[in-house]
Amino acid sequence: MPFPATETDVLAVAADWLARGHGVALATVVKTSGSAPRQGGSHIVVRDDGAFEGSVSAGCVENAIIELAQEVMRDGRNRTASFGISDGVLAPGLLCGGEIEILVEPIL
Repeated sequence: MPFPATETDVLAVAADWLARGHGVALATVVKTSGSAPRQGGSHIVVRDDGAFEGSVSAGCVENAIIELAQEVMRDGRNRTASFGISDGVLAPGLLCGGEIEILVEPIL
């Protein structure tokens, strides 16, 4: 379910994964400007095996966030990432012309 009914659903999935013994990271849209694909407060949770629920960009940068979440789970340190229009073919970016800032943090 990549687009859960509510952000609360995403958090419920995270709680379930934690109860099952998985490592989990939470990524949250903390700042937007221009035509951002998702509003502030949108979440994605990432499990230690790479499974995820939710969306922070409607698919534009989720792969980059999943990789960053894996790093966060390994070292336990929060990270932020900013995305706008991609400068290259392989670089993650937003097609909509907006900008987003994402906070990625481990859930302990």
